Parts: sequence; structure tokens; C-alpha cells
Amino acid sequence: MAQRIAVGIDVGTYQVRVVVARFDDAERGLPKIIGTGYAESKGLRHGYIVNIDDVTRSIEIAAAQAAKTAGIKVQSAFLAVGGIGLDELTSRGETVIARADATVTDLDIEKALDAARVRAEARLVNRRILHTVPLSYSLDGTEVLGRPQGLRGTKLAVDVLYVHCIEQHVADLVDAVEAANIAVVDVMAAPLAASIVALTPSEKKAGCVLANIGAETVSVVVFDNGIPISVKVFKIGSTDITKDIALGLRISLDEAEQLKLGAITHTTVSKKKLDDILSARLTDIFELIGNHLKKIGRHQLLPAGIILTGGGSGIGPVQGIATDALKLHSKLAPLSLAPDAKMRDASWMVAYGLTIWGLTGGDGVGRAQLRAAAHHMGSSMLSFFRQFLP
Repeated sequence: MAQRIAVGIDVGTYQVRVVVARFDDAERGLPKIIGTGYAESKGLRHGYIVNIDDVTRSIEIAAAQAAKTAGIKVQSAFLAVGGIGLDELTSRGETVIARADATVTDLDIEKALDAARVRAEARLVNRRILHTVPLSYSLDGTEVLGRPQGLRGTKLAVDVLYVHCIEQHVADLVDAVEAANIAVVDVMAAPLAASIVALTPSEKKAGCVLANIGAETVSVVVFDNGIPISVKVFKIGSTDITKDIALGLRISLDEAEQLKLGAITHTTVSKKKLDDILSARLTDIFELIGNHLKKIGRHQLLPAGIILTGGGSGIGPVQGIATDALKLHSKLAPLSLAPDAKMRDASWMVAYGLTIWGLTGGDGVGRAQLRAAAHHMGSSMLSFFRQFLP
């Protein structure tokens, strides 16, 4: 029985998480999580590396834990890229149809995409393009519904979303992982990795926003008609809530963190005052998300609503505040996707998503089974991933 194994590494501001997953060709279902490891992150600030040696040591500790529980040696991995340096850019490319009979071919599409990339790269100095997502095509000014190949016209245009990050940040992350004697197979934007696990095909098709509330950042990815149309990271996170509680209630940061997560039930702290503090900062977060949705023309126009993940999604009133602020249905991302694919909490979604991505993009072994296993996620996972390849 052939087995395929992939490792995902998520280097967060507060913790490094490593997931090892295995897919057996003879079995059905999603890849089985066979090993996990985590370590306190050191040497990072807002997702940026300030001390590579410290980051490497954290990766070594987390990878060693995962390797021990999985019973393997971690030699290579897929790596998530996040932090406030992650951003987006939309660019348009145009080309004149080459064939004499004016029929659109793959060559015309390639030329239009190349033109869009040239324009984008001129605006992305010192940035690395991580993912390229064609958003829409138009032929002679009319939007193309479906594939443009085979249609007839004079000029083809394409609008493309580029997800990009600071080049040095990506290089530093890769260097830190490889210094731990782990080869980086490929990198993926953290919000997209989380979306592989957190969202269903129907949610992506109808339109939704996935919000990952991390320690120092909140990242969002917006889907419509099955594809990601926007990726954004905000410099605010659940740590800001902890600080607000500590200041407002004049207590230690440790106690404030426990109160935030509801771990302390017997306390003399005023529940109303605590709720007011939580509500104020969470409202700030969702107002930022709401303003972004307005900017991209999706305010109150996402039928599948907002799906919440990340460590901050466990804060008690978060769902209600999200609904009130955005006027959208809200829910928590599921933690149990299958009997062998259950996560302890939402903070593991990025690392697990990376393993699924890795298992669908390898040497081809087991692809048909993975495609069938992912059927509940929608048609071909592979086509979903290929949209993001630069």
C-alpha cells in the first residue's frame, strides 16, 4: 500500500506549528494527521524575522516533536508565509488576438497574462509574487462568462490578482527553516493555506470571507464564485485585546489572557466591564474588515458570511460582534473534518492546509484518491491549487 507524507510548517509570531500528514492510497478520506509539534516562537515581531538563529531553534523544537509523534524524520516541508508584509495587487493585461480568424487560443491567454505580470512587477520592487489568480477575462470590452478559448474577437483582456510579500521576509523564512536541516519544497500564503481546511466549496462559490485572528495580525481572504478575490493582513490581533484587558482592569497580562479566553470563571472582575473591553477591540477588528469589503465592493454582499479561525476566534462574543459589525452570518471554522483529521484548535489550520496542498502537488501518486477524498470539499482540489501557482 503506497503512502504519501507531507509536512507543513507555520511560523507564527507566538508559536511555530508543524503538522505531519499521511495519505494512504487504499483508504478514503482526508490525509491523516500523524504528527504535530509546536514551540514558542522567538526572534519574530509581527511575523517578521528579527533573529534568524532564534527562529531556527524554535523550528527545530517543533519539528522534533512532530517527527517523534509521527515516527519519521522531517527532511522537507511546505512553508506558510504570513505577517503584515503579505499584500495583494490587481493588474490588467491585454493582447490582440493573433489568429487570422480572430479565435482566442491558449497563446492569446498566455500573452495577456504575461502583460498583466509585467505591469505588476513594475510596481512590486523588492516583493515576491507568491500566487497568481486570474479573476476575469473580457473580449472587446465584454466580460467572458466561462473559458475564453474558442471565442472570436479582436482584443483579449484579463484582470489578475497577485498575492505578494516582501522578498527579504520570504528569504529569511526559508533560510531559518533550511538552517534546521529541513528543505523547503514550496511556500504558500498563510490565509490561502487556512482556506483549504476552513472553507467548503459552497461557501467559496456563494461568496465568503475567512478571517484568521492571530496574536498580532488579522488576515482575511475573500472568496467569490469559487476563487480568492482578495487577501489582506491587518496589524492588529488578539494580543491587543489582552493588553486592553490588563490596562482596563489593572491586572497582569497572564490573568488578562486567561480572562480573554474564558479560562477563569471565578473572579471578582466585573463581567460587564470585561465584555465592554472585548467588544470594543473586536469591533475595531471587524470594522477594519468591513472597510476592506467596501473597498473591494463586497460589503454585505457575501451570502456565506464570515468564517472565523485562528487563536482569537475562541474569544466568547466574537461571533455575535462579527455579525453585528458586518451584517453578515458568522460561524467558527470546523475543527473536525474527518475522524483522522481533527485539530485541537483553529490555530493548526494553516499547517494542516499546507500538508493537503503538498499531498496534491507531488509526483502524481495518489492524486485520483485524493481528488475523491476531497469530493466533499468540491470538485478537483488540484484545479483549485493550480490557480495559485505563479
